[in-house]
Amino acid sequence: MSVPVRVLVVDDQDLVRGGLVAILGAADFIDVVGQAPDGRVAVRRTIELDPDVVLMDIEMPGGDGLTATRQIVARCPRTKVLVLTTFDLDDYLYEALRAGASGFLLKTTAPARLAASVRACAEGETLLSPSMTRRLIETYVNRPPVRAEPAVCPELAMLTSRELDVLVAVASGKSNAEVGAQLFLGEATVKTHVSHILGKLGLRDRVQAVVLAYEIGLVVPNSD
Repeated sequence: MSVPVRVLVVDDQDLVRGGLVAILGAADFIDVVGQAPDGRVAVRRTIELDPDVVLMDIEMPGGDGLTATRQIVARCPRTKVLVLTTFDLDDYLYEALRAGASGFLLKTTAPARLAASVRACAEGETLLSPSMTRRLIETYVNRPPVRAEPAVCPELAMLTSRELDVLVAVASGKSNAEVGAQLFLGEATVKTHVSHILGKLGLRDRVQAVVLAYEIGLVVPNSD
């Protein structure tokens, strides 16, 4: 049996936090190692407990989730932050992704999907649907005017042409299987390319790769 995913649950509402703990605790592949009522406590508990995933609420009095996400990413780079939000276009979502969050879930997410999503986050999978990826980027990124060529990004020169193709496909929100089908590659090969891309660009995960691709103009909203 695989090692359970160690999770820290962060929410300022006791009832909500307790419900999340109960849902996640019922999954045999998850171990809820702690709870926190605000961002400041979340940072401290993350340092103490070294969880695989922090399930992070955004708006909390006494220490917001956005600030906590930045601090956790900086101080505990191994830990993934999965943001919880009430609205699918919360004003803070894009900033949370820029701060290093590995994805987000709505609080209306079904219990079974919640547990599966936490595990997927721990394993490095993208937790943004293609449509949500586009909506977030189109709505919240302050893009410069659309240009014929991407902005100068020295790191891109380190990528092979195939890796650039994979990055563009990933930035549209495609899964590894979908990228493979589009580029006629095996899924394992796609995973290897994604790993190389993240390493060369110094990125934590696929979500940050998506953000970078849009920011520099490698991919523009509504492009195919």
